[in-house]
Amino acid sequence: MTDTRKIIHIDMDCFYAAIEMRANPQLRGKPVAVGGSPNGRGVVATCSYEAREYGVHSAMPMGLALRQCPQLIVLPTRHALYRAVSHEIQAIFTEYTHLIEPLSLDEAYLDVSDPDLHRGSATLIAAEIRQRIFSSQQLTASAGVAPNKFLAKVASDWHKPDGLFVIRPRDIPDFMPTLPVKRIPGVGRVTQAHLERMGIHTCGQLQALPLPVLEREFGRFGQRLYDFARGLDQRPVSTSDIRKSLSVEDTFDTDLPTLASCLERLPGLFTALEARLERVRQHQQQHPKSLFVKLRFHDFVTTTVQTPSLQVQQALYQPLLTQAWERGRRPVRLLGIGVQFEQPGTPEQLLLNLKQR
Repeated sequence: MTDTRKIIHIDMDCFYAAIEMRANPQLRGKPVAVGGSPNGRGVVATCSYEAREYGVHSAMPMGLALRQCPQLIVLPTRHALYRAVSHEIQAIFTEYTHLIEPLSLDEAYLDVSDPDLHRGSATLIAAEIRQRIFSSQQLTASAGVAPNKFLAKVASDWHKPDGLFVIRPRDIPDFMPTLPVKRIPGVGRVTQAHLERMGIHTCGQLQALPLPVLEREFGRFGQRLYDFARGLDQRPVSTSDIRKSLSVEDTFDTDLPTLASCLERLPGLFTALEARLERVRQHQQQHPKSLFVKLRFHDFVTTTVQTPSLQVQQALYQPLLTQAWERGRRPVRLLGIGVQFEQPGTPEQLLLNLKQR
């Protein structure tokens, strides 16, 4: 293994919508959204770039998407088809490295630090992978090449769609200072606004803040801000596809002042969680073992409440949310819900297996 990692982030361009447009070329150039029914609680799974020009985006309620873009063409998801195409694309990855971390059906990290292909050039490997995806699937992919996962993901978004961008180790000192802080994973609207009130708009300005100041203002997230602002990320590409947990969360532009206002947000979060659970089930069977609610109050104090459960139901989150609220009884800036899964080989699973014999 070389001292410096070579990480590629492959991100398919509007994957579900692109597959639908491939099947029906008359959809090309039109605003298309794939997802649930606008008459229920359906959300946008993905959409074409033409739809994005109207403000439509993933995880948006489909009804709202139609109000944003009345001429939007709404198509139901065809998960079996998307999964089959994803498997064919991932088979291409395996010809270049065994260190692959799929994030979803349409994106993955590849660690190509060791392969001797293309004289060890991660850039040439990424270019060839993109070309092979297009040749075999008539679909475009964007790729980012960098020394770590954070920068590779930033790079894959740099020239989207159908782009390739490279951040070399020697580029980092010049690249990071002008990078907007909103590019940092986890910096949503509220955190961005907080940073801007502190006069921080770029990673260069963020580098000027000492770690104790960031930890005081943002809690444990301060360490990540400190590292990412400098282009540092030690996370390895994880080849394990066994997911330990799944969650969704939302950071609000205006703090939620009461328990009732928090409970009003629960149905929307649960709908988003169900959509993510469905995507996970397409890859593997997961067995819930507990549910949890996460609250971050306006002063960045965070609390989590958890309970054992073999089922994932919206009603089960209500008492957890109430209990979490009672711990602080003050305005809430972030609300999240999630589920933890049984892991193979855990004592609970072994005990269950013994009982079934």
